[in-house]
Amino acid sequence: MNQADHERNETGPLHFSEYPGRRERHLLRKLNNPLFPETKREINSGALEEAQRLDHEELVEFITGFRRLVHKAVGLKPNEQSDVILGIKEELDQAYEQAAGVADDQTETKDAIRKLVVMIMNAVRNGATDDPAALQELDQETQARAAHFELLEFPLVADLLHPASPIGDDELVPTLLSASEAEFQAAMTLFDEKQVQELERQARVLLDGLEGGAPPGASGRL
Repeated sequence: MNQADHERNETGPLHFSEYPGRRERHLLRKLNNPLFPETKREINSGALEEAQRLDHEELVEFITGFRRLVHKAVGLKPNEQSDVILGIKEELDQAYEQAAGVADDQTETKDAIRKLVVMIMNAVRNGATDDPAALQELDQETQARAAHFELLEFPLVADLLHPASPIGDDELVPTLLSASEAEFQAAMTLFDEKQVQELERQARVLLDGLEGGAPPGASGRL
């Protein structure tokens, strides 16, 4: 469904964001989607405006916190204590997850975080030059971080990982079945084998209960 179709919603013109936040994104997933209960498929202007308001508040809070974090990172001293450096590194990883999920185009912010992480990791490496085991562990951490950041390029992954995810337990299966193939595959890496089996069971129940059969592509997912 394209933007024009969205804006012809029977509740009247709806003005969606070019770069929506996590709450607005989830409203869009449900809009006229037969995988969701009928009561959740419609969006009125009030619900949309509230989602956009909360997404904007989250964005402002993120920007404020990120500026403070940048100030801390660039202010590190050459002989800074390791626990301070590691603490900032952890905050940067968390900031990247946040940047991946908030509204507006965060490309520049994510690039800045990557550069700051490299700076922090270099400082950590400088303190471990005589410890081959520590250096190997840092290499593994760097690879894991790169893979995690790649997954976060998919908004669904960022939304699922958020502590206050807008995707309720009862909406997880229809959300996954509605995703693009690439986004679906990325999201499924977040679940263990037992969770995947349970999702498969719920998907069969959902698809078997749909009137008129499953939407194209949905039945082959889980």
